[in-house]
Amino acid sequence: MDYEILKVIWWVLVGVLLIGFAVTDGFDMGVTALLRIIGRTDNERRVMLNTVGPHWDGNQVWFITAGGAIFAAWPVVYAVAFSGFYWALLLVLFSLFFRPVGFEYRAKVDDDRWRLLWDTGLSIGGAVPSLVFGVAFGNLLLGVPFHFDEYMRSFYTGSFWALLNPFALVCGLVSLGMLMMHGATWLQMRTVGELHNRARRWGAALAVLVAALFALAGIWIWMGIDGYSIVATTKDTAGVITPLDKTVITETGGWLNNYGLYPWMIAAPLLGFLGLAATALFSASNKSTLAFISSSVAVAGIILTAGFSMFPFLMPSSLNANHSLTMWDVVSSEMTLTIMFWVAMVFVPIILAYTVWGYYKMWGRLTTDFIEANKYSTY
Repeated sequence: MDYEILKVIWWVLVGVLLIGFAVTDGFDMGVTALLRIIGRTDNERRVMLNTVGPHWDGNQVWFITAGGAIFAAWPVVYAVAFSGFYWALLLVLFSLFFRPVGFEYRAKVDDDRWRLLWDTGLSIGGAVPSLVFGVAFGNLLLGVPFHFDEYMRSFYTGSFWALLNPFALVCGLVSLGMLMMHGATWLQMRTVGELHNRARRWGAALAVLVAALFALAGIWIWMGIDGYSIVATTKDTAGVITPLDKTVITETGGWLNNYGLYPWMIAAPLLGFLGLAATALFSASNKSTLAFISSSVAVAGIILTAGFSMFPFLMPSSLNANHSLTMWDVVSSEMTLTIMFWVAMVFVPIILAYTVWGYYKMWGRLTTDFIEANKYSTY
């Protein structure tokens, strides 16, 4: 494998890790975001928590691995992102604190106010990261206000509040609704009775809402947002290249150009919309497993749509388009990518294997009767 192929491989692998994170950790974030909405009684909320309790921390391995892969494969992206999105990332971090503490301490005190307090914290820990991740992607599509000097030092000139612009908030709502829908389909597979029926109704409704928001974001990108295109490079992308070695132009609707250059990429938004339609249909017809599979397809399709639209850009610059970060010019050395590739070939299958084994061993539908019978050994 030459350097150029390795760059493409790592673009693909990071995408796979992000999709793995969204499909696995996404459903438990969705479940906790729905905790105070679908769960009407303490026992129902305990059922919901016990469907994800054995899995949520293992699912976070995908998030940690994706972060580590970005740091190792695209260190400049990692550095600029943590400078530009510093307060947003801190907000995610502090909201995630509620998850391990909430799961651990919720059932320690037999008091309704105590449990409702932790339920609120768990809901925040599921909803806030889901929203912020989408807001971050929305700002990537708009362009991030940073630039480099002649020594390749990056300078970010934006603010936290500027991140909360209308388009980015729509993308945030797509992300939040998508993961809540995914959590609802998970609950359909793992619960019974009225809780199961509520999850079905919410899953179908959220699928329709996400489809509308996804379409709105697409129309907005087509009609009102400048996309980025590389028109020239001073060095071969197969070799070592920096963000200063290219010429980039912007044009309205430019993020759709890839679908003309690579027609097969249209499969991503089609998977997104078809997955959402199937999720609504299967939720309404009480086909829980098919609803979850369809939801997973929709999640993958939506994330791939963002990745394909931006290819090869990773973090466009709204201050100086030529300084935008792409998969060609911010990667680590060829040796680093090669070593990481073989490490990934060993450990990603291991992660997949123990994840599947864990789900297999702890599978089954949970009821409030089970919660009552195991009052002191469950969440």
